[in-house]
Amino acid sequence: MTAPASSDIATTAGEGGDPRPARWRTSAGRSELGRAVLARPVRSLLVIYAISRVVAVLAIWIAAHYYQSPAGVGHLHPGLADMFRLWDTEWYRRIVTDGYPIPLPSDPETGQITYSAWAFFPLFPAMVRLLMVTGLGFTASAVLLNLALGAAATLPVWKVMSFPGHAASQPARERLAFVAAAMWCFYPATGVMVLPYTEALAAALIAGSLLMLMRGRYLTVALIALLLGFTRGVAAPLGLAVLAHLWLRWREERASGTAPFAHDRLRIVIMCPATGVSGVAWPVTVGYLSGLPDAFFRVQAAWGQRPDVGPFVLWFSWAREQRGLFSLVVMVALVGTYPALVIGRHGAWIPLEVRMWALVYPLYLFAVVRPITSMWRFLLLDFPLMALPASVTMRTSTGGRVVRHWRRRAAVVVVLPALGVVARSCGLLPYVPRHVTPP
Repeated sequence: MTAPASSDIATTAGEGGDPRPARWRTSAGRSELGRAVLARPVRSLLVIYAISRVVAVLAIWIAAHYYQSPAGVGHLHPGLADMFRLWDTEWYRRIVTDGYPIPLPSDPETGQITYSAWAFFPLFPAMVRLLMVTGLGFTASAVLLNLALGAAATLPVWKVMSFPGHAASQPARERLAFVAAAMWCFYPATGVMVLPYTEALAAALIAGSLLMLMRGRYLTVALIALLLGFTRGVAAPLGLAVLAHLWLRWREERASGTAPFAHDRLRIVIMCPATGVSGVAWPVTVGYLSGLPDAFFRVQAAWGQRPDVGPFVLWFSWAREQRGLFSLVVMVALVGTYPALVIGRHGAWIPLEVRMWALVYPLYLFAVVRPITSMWRFLLLDFPLMALPASVTMRTSTGGRVVRHWRRRAAVVVVLPALGVVARSCGLLPYVPRHVTPP
C-alpha cells in the first residue's frame, strides 16, 4: 500500500485540529477515496469536468426534446443539433463563413446602425475557422474547441484559488480550491461552454492571466491581456486586479527592505499599458475598419447596451418597474451582501488578486450591461463566486477551520448547481419567436 499524502496525516487547522491522522478519523473507504482525489487533483478535476460536460449535454438534450418549440427551429422534431444553432451561435457562424459586414448594416427607414456581427469579438471565430481547415463543419469545430478550452480553463481556475503564500493553511486552501473549481464546473450556465460561445475561451484567458500575474510573469500577462481585448470587454476589472497585485508586491518588498520592482520595472511598464490597450483594442479596430470611429458603441446601442445613461441606472430602473420599492431593496441587499462575503471570513482565504477580480467584475457588469437573462452566463467568468459556497459548505461558521466531514457536505452541495444546469438549459436555452429570454 502506498503511503498516505503528508497533508492528510499532518495536523492542521484545515482538519479540525484533531491530533489523530485522517485515516483514523474516517472510514477506510472514504479516506482512501479522499486521498486519491486530492493526491492527483489535475486528473480528478478533469474527470469532474468531463462529468459536468455530460450533464450539460444531457440538459441540452432534455431542453431540445421537451422544451424547444418547433416554431423556433423550423421543423416539427427539434433535436440536439438544433440547440447548437440557436441564439448567438448563428452570429458566430456568420462571422466564420462570411466575415464582418462592411458597410455596417443600417435601418433603411431611419438610417440608424442596426444589429450586426460587429458586436461580437473576433478571436473565438478566428480559432474556429482555423480548426475548420481540418474539414470539420462550424458546429463540430466550435464544440470541440470549447470542450478543450473548458478543460484548459478548469485547471487555472483551481490553481489561482490554491495559490500558495496566503493566510489560510495550505492543506485547507487546497481542499477549498478543489471543491470551488469542481462546483464551478457545474455552474448552472456551464452549458454555454459546450455551445459555440466565447465563455470557455474567456474563462481560460482570465484565469490564466491571474495565475501568470501572481507568478510574476508580467510579459505573459501583457500578451494574454491583448488576446482578451479581442475576446471579451473585461479590461477594467482585470486592470484593477493588476493594480492590487502591484500594491501587494510593493508593500511586501518594502517591508522586507528590498527595492520594490527592482528586476521587473520594464516588464511592469509593458504589462500595464497592454492591459489598458486591451479595453479599446476591438472598439478601435471596428472604428478603423468601418470608417466610423464610434461604430462599436453604435452597434452595442442597437443591441440594447446603453452605458451612456449611467452606471447601474438600467438595473435599478428595471427593478423599480418590476416590483417597485421591494425590488429595489432586494437589489441593494444583493449588491451589498456579495462584497461582504468576498471581503469577509469566507473569502479571506482567496488570494488578493482573485478577490479583486471577484469584487470588480460583477459590479462592472451591473454598471455597463442592461438587465438581461444573459447576465447568468456573464457571471460564469466570476469563477471565485463558487469559492464562497465552497467555504460556507466546508468550514465552520467562523471560517476558522474545515469541518471533519467536509467531503460529504461538498458531495451534496455539488448536486445543487448540477440540477441548476438542467433547469437553466430548459428554461433559457430554447428559442421561442417573440419571447426573448437569451441564455
